[in-house]
Formats: sequence, C-alpha cells, structure tokens
Amino acid sequence: MTSKSLPLVDLKADLRSAPKTRVRRGLLIKILRVLTLFFLDTVAIVAAWNLAVLYGTPFDAAWTERPQFIILVIALELGVMLARGLYKPGGDRRNFLGLIKALSLSEIFLLLITFIYEPHSHISRSTFLLFWLFSLLFVCTGRYIFDVSTKIIRKRGAICYPVCLITDDVNQDVHLRFLQKENCYKVLHIDNPKCLDRSNREQTFEYLRSQGIVEAFVSWSAIKNRLYVCWNFQTNGINLRILPPESEINYPKSILGMADEVHCMAIPAPIIAGGDFWVKRCFDLVCGLVLLFLLSPVYVAIAILIKLDSPGPVFFQQNRVGLHSKNFKIWKFRTMVSNAEKLQASLEAKNEIKDGVLFKLKDDPRITKVGKFLRRYSLDELPQIFNVLLGEMSLVGPRPLPTRDVERFDSAHFIRQEVLPGITGLWQVSGRSNIDNFEDAVKLDIQYIENWSLLLDMKILLKTVQVVLHKTGAY
Repeated sequence: MTSKSLPLVDLKADLRSAPKTRVRRGLLIKILRVLTLFFLDTVAIVAAWNLAVLYGTPFDAAWTERPQFIILVIALELGVMLARGLYKPGGDRRNFLGLIKALSLSEIFLLLITFIYEPHSHISRSTFLLFWLFSLLFVCTGRYIFDVSTKIIRKRGAICYPVCLITDDVNQDVHLRFLQKENCYKVLHIDNPKCLDRSNREQTFEYLRSQGIVEAFVSWSAIKNRLYVCWNFQTNGINLRILPPESEINYPKSILGMADEVHCMAIPAPIIAGGDFWVKRCFDLVCGLVLLFLLSPVYVAIAILIKLDSPGPVFFQQNRVGLHSKNFKIWKFRTMVSNAEKLQASLEAKNEIKDGVLFKLKDDPRITKVGKFLRRYSLDELPQIFNVLLGEMSLVGPRPLPTRDVERFDSAHFIRQEVLPGITGLWQVSGRSNIDNFEDAVKLDIQYIENWSLLLDMKILLKTVQVVLHKTGAY
C-alpha cells in the first residue's frame, strides 16, 4: 500500500516573523540621547554637591568625607528622574516642573538615608539646602542647553528621525504640518492608505526598509480595517504611531488609564467645580477696571479725533450674537461712515471670505481716515471693556459675530456660542484678518475651548499686544 505525498505549497513565513533579524531602527540615536542626558545630569549633580560641601557649614561626617557617598547621591538623583520618566523622548526631557519635583523628592530621600545612617550625628542643613538649590539650577540649565543645542543641530538636518506618513490625501497637509512642527522628524515618504493593502504591502515595506525609515505615522482611517499590518511594522523594526482622525476631539486634561485591562481615557473633575471660570471672571473684572482707568486719556483723545474727522457719534453700537446665541449690543469706536450698515448690501459681492459666512473687505470704502488708524492698532475695540464689566464678554474668548454671520452657521459652528465671547482670542492672534476661510477660524475657536486654561488666556493677551504692535493682518 503506497502513501500519497502531499502537494508542495509555497509556504510564507509567519506574520509575526521578521524578514531579517535586526535591531530596532533609530535605537542608536535614542541610546546616545539618554547617555548624553545621564552624563550632563551627573556632571551637574557632582558640581552641585561639591559646591554645597564647599560653602555649607562644615561638619565632620561620613556623608561629606567619604567619596562613596557621592555615588549614592548620583544613583539616587538619577534613579528618581528615571522613574519619573524624565529620560523619555519628546517633551519629557524639558519638563522642568517634573525635574524640580524629582530633584526635591530625591533630596528628601537623601535626608532620610543620612538620618538613618548616622542618627546621632549633626546634619549640615545649609549643605543640603545649597545642594538642593545648586542641583535644581545646574540640572535644569544643562537640560535647557541640551534642548537648545539639539534644536540648532536638527535645523541643519542632523539627528532627525527618518519617518513616513501614510494618510488620506485630504489630511496629508494637516498631518505633514504636525510633523514639521515637531522639528525632530525628516519626512522621507508620503503615501495614501492603499499602500497598506494586501497586494501592495510587501512592496511598501521593502521600500520603507530601503529608505531606513525609523517611524511611521499612520492615520486611524488608514489602519482601522488593516490592523494586521501592525505586525508588519513591528517585524520590520519600525515604530508605528497612529494619528487620530482630524475631527477627533482632543482632551488636554485627560488621563489615560486602565479599566479591567482596557485602555480608558478619563477626564477628572476639579476639586471645586467651575472654580476656574470664576477666577477668570474676577480676572476680567479687575483687569477691566484697571485698563479703564489707565486708558481714560486715550478714550478722550480718540473721541476728539473721531468728532473732528467725520460727522456722527463717537461710539458705535451693533447687535452681536453672544453666549447661548443671545443678542447684545457691542461697543466700539466708530470707524465707518454713519450709514455703513445700509451700504453693506451693495458690497456683498466683494466679500473676501471664501465661504461667505463672514464679511471682510480689505479696502472697505466705508472706513474713515481716523477709522483706518484705529483698526490698524485695534483701538476701535477698546470700548468693549464696558461689555466685559457688564458680563456680556470676556477679555479672551471667541469673537462675537453679527447676526448676519451667525444666520449662515452650520450646526457644528454653534459650539463657539456656548462660551462667553471675548475681545481677543486664539483666532485673532493666529493670523487675524489673514484667515480667509471661516472653517479655519472655527477650528481655532474650538481649539481654544478644548484647551482653555487661565495660563492660555494670559498667553493670548500677551500675544495680542505683540500682534497689535506689529499690525499683523489688521485692516
């Protein structure tokens, strides 16, 4: 009885097996970065300890006389910083607040160890205090110099990670700007999701290997139905970073945790709910009163100029749509002729906003001579401080728009009406009148709402002063 042999088939390697055994790409650069940081931190800690011992109150103690103790100091300080993730790539190495916390915590551990090791000896408080201050100064300075040096070198094209971008054609520009903003990647290849199809993926990964690609940025829409390609990236030694959809809302205050072995994003509630907003409101009131007092001579001067330039009232009131789409009267210095609103209908055809939601015209014939000057420096907006004091507006927030513009909103645009409007905002400091597409302006307003904090308000106010002085995009 003869046995039939099975037909030979062309067996491909297991999906999880690498085409060729290799070390993960880009690992050498990462190791060199960590070793450099270790070296800089060690030098900073040794220098801080020696200076502290030199200038601190001298005591005959083992922890200042024995050289072995400095090894303990270095190991403890570096160990705490390592445990707190301060040697990870990206923004972690320049997390100066995290460095201060780590060094302070290691100082407490050091004091505890010293007390246990020599419970009956005197401890030089000045030495430990000086060491803490010097270590903060030297380590943070070293990190700052390292960061600045790295940025300078990367601007010249060195030590950048070669990466590829795989995303839909419509999102390529957005994702490419994101990668260029990071200033540590060199985008060598851009492709659409079809390159990950079963029929194309072998050719794609062969090309990525030949280009020495270290990391691949792939949009979620490109990979959600092709999850098996994750193994291809892994076995080719390429880090895979999945980009969220452009419409995905970013929650900056979220915390990524685990719930029953499942990754779960949590947004914790503050101790006092709504407390930040009331601090913002108090800030608006105090700053509004101070500005009103300081700028009162400017108000008088502008009022006189407006009266001398053209007939009509000094102030101009206009219906605007504010919080919860409720109308209110906005105050401005008059910069146009008295019948400006009646003339707008005849100028609609010249509107420079592409989608037509807003009305903007660079050389608007209705603007007076004094009005051009006031608009150039945004002085016409000063009376809106009255709106801030009345609680109708805030110093920072999405700009309140006329009824004519809000009537042309899509449903997604109304999210900006759920927060208090402002005199200035992220839109105004990100290009002002140079933004010619309302969708781009709405994205900036939504970005402000999602990322809102008192610190962000401060930054926008400072940036507003800079933008106004440079007359950026104003007309």
